[in-house]
Amino acid sequence: MLSLIFAMAPAQQGQGGGEIYSTLIMFALIIGIFYFMIIRPQQKRQKEREALLGQIKKGDKIITAGGIHGEVIGVDEKTLLIEIADKVKVKIERNSISVVNKQGEVESMTK
Repeated sequence: MLSLIFAMAPAQQGQGGGEIYSTLIMFALIIGIFYFMIIRPQQKRQKEREALLGQIKKGDKIITAGGIHGEVIGVDEKTLLIEIADKVKVKIERNSISVVNKQGEVESMTK
């Protein structure tokens, strides 16, 4: 059984470590491409979203992720009080906002 395993193993040809270096370079390239194509743009979008959520103030019109339209009438650190109809007020989390309409312009956060 042991001789069968040794027979299946690839033979070493004295190349030193050339294969290891090429493998490490390939992994480094894959990680670099992954970072610049996926991680970095996602971090940029997250920073833009946090900045937009931080700028919400009274009078802004918003749309939540659930599709509720309303106007901000109260601002707390993590929550907002919105009015969705006459004398109907709802308290929501800032993170649940998907669209902010500031003074006539719509800023969507779902790109």
